[in-house]
Amino acid sequence: MKGDHTFLFCFFVLLGIGLIILTSASFAIACQKFNDCYFYLKHQLLAGYLPGLLFFFFFSSFNYQLLRKFALPFLVLSIAFLSILFIPGLGISHGAAVQWINLKFISFQPSEIVKLGLIIYLSAWFAGNEKEVFKKNFFPFIILFLIIEVLIIRQPDYGTAAIILILSLIIYFVAGAPTPRFIAFLLLGIISFVILTFFSPYHLSRITTFFNPTAKPLEAGYQVNQSLLAIGAGGSFGRVLGHSIQKYFYLPEVIGDSIFAVMAEELGFVLTLLVIGLYVYIFLRIFDIALKSKDKFGKLLSFGIGSWFMVQFLINVSGMLNLLPLTGTTLPFLSYGGTSFCTFAAAFGIVYNVSKRSGG
Repeated sequence: MKGDHTFLFCFFVLLGIGLIILTSASFAIACQKFNDCYFYLKHQLLAGYLPGLLFFFFFSSFNYQLLRKFALPFLVLSIAFLSILFIPGLGISHGAAVQWINLKFISFQPSEIVKLGLIIYLSAWFAGNEKEVFKKNFFPFIILFLIIEVLIIRQPDYGTAAIILILSLIIYFVAGAPTPRFIAFLLLGIISFVILTFFSPYHLSRITTFFNPTAKPLEAGYQVNQSLLAIGAGGSFGRVLGHSIQKYFYLPEVIGDSIFAVMAEELGFVLTLLVIGLYVYIFLRIFDIALKSKDKFGKLLSFGIGSWFMVQFLINVSGMLNLLPLTGTTLPFLSYGGTSFCTFAAAFGIVYNVSKRSGG
């Protein structure tokens, strides 16, 4: 079976770019923290690239229809992981949030796993063409959505909560949901998200900072101001790879959600625009794979995964450019993080699997 080789090639090009950018962005902080300037690179190779590529080839090797049988257990397991975060001693805090589980021999981020679990489950749930599917499952769908959102917002992780809302809306719409029910779910999602945001002083400060980033330049507005300085300093052709100034302890989270700013400073507008173009092109290839899929389950899976990839990219880049409030959302395949890399790699394996069985 022949898959979409263009998609595969672009995927590996993005992985190569990710290694180069992470090596540069992590150099200074790794030297300072571990006296090993390549610590984060080596850890990403061992905890991200190695298992991630194994996940990619595993999920691309068997008939993806088998995922329908495991959709519910996978989702239940991922929700269970979200709940374990709140057991004292198991949750790892990062700033004001508790987003990682520590099992001594391994640590991982359940919210990344639940994104993929939800996409697979909703795709299997709404793969039927009968309108009765939407009539009978509307309230169970709402309850499932609210359970996941509450667990994620309690961490708190509003970036992931926003992604879950958008992905649920996209899959529900693409599956053919009746317009009144889609609008009802859209309004419920927006209203609940706004209400919960106003109960969080931390995230409320991020929203006010978005409208006035210079109001508290050394507090809530510090990261976005430093990000804009880095991006602006890159100019048209950049400071040259490895020569970022902001990564030397000025810009927070240089290997996390701020890695785009470091890339823009070093590569400049022209090359950064090419990287953005690669993200967009990969999304369009996934969109094309979805359209060519011979069954609704494959179509929904591809649409869901492609939307997740693009939405997370847009939220991250928009936050760095102060076009949206900062959420702490990572940049797919560029930011440091094993769980994020592995789940996206597994998701891309599913997409490639769909392309192989659609004559891609």
